[in-house]
Amino acid sequence: MAALAAIGACSQEGELVVDQGVGITSVLTSCPAVGIPDYTGDVTLFSGSGKTASDLDLTAAMTNLRSNCDDGGEKVYTTATFDVVARRADVRGARTVTLPYFVTVLRAGSAVVSKRVGEVTLTFADGEERAMASGNAASYVDRSASSLPEDIREQITRRRRPGDPEAALDPLADPEVKAAIARTRFEMLLGFQLTEDQLAYNATR
Repeated sequence: MAALAAIGACSQEGELVVDQGVGITSVLTSCPAVGIPDYTGDVTLFSGSGKTASDLDLTAAMTNLRSNCDDGGEKVYTTATFDVVARRADVRGARTVTLPYFVTVLRAGSAVVSKRVGEVTLTFADGEERAMASGNAASYVDRSASSLPEDIREQITRRRRPGDPEAALDPLADPEVKAAIARTRFEMLLGFQLTEDQLAYNATR
């Protein structure tokens, strides 16, 4: 899972500013990046032991992922909603299918802070091939953990004038600064809770 989660997006941007000298304006956010890791956004169920088209039972995919973040307090609260669209091969009879999904928070791209498993239920009416359902997720992150220390922030944003020995150096390239920024990066990742066989199927098809 750590390898899959590495695809998450960065949570900050840097902009070079030249104004009576050279300085760095760093735009940071305490809100985690929200996304679906590769190979976990869809699931395929088979009716038999084989994995051919004739064995196909149901396919489902996550879509319309939307998130909202409140970073005004000591805890950064993030919510997300998503839709699951599904299609079944055999449309005879009414059917209910429950699919598990995970919500995990990562720090610095690999450290698992928390993980929870939820469920979304799809209901097919008799004769219906398609169904859709919605799910939601939420997470908390300590604001202090997702904010840069003042000394690191000052090192990044300090204005550098022409002739200053540090003017030609990129503060973001400093190993100490890079490590501090990495520690403030959080990701909230959602996907289907797949078996090893299901994950391998998604990765190789």
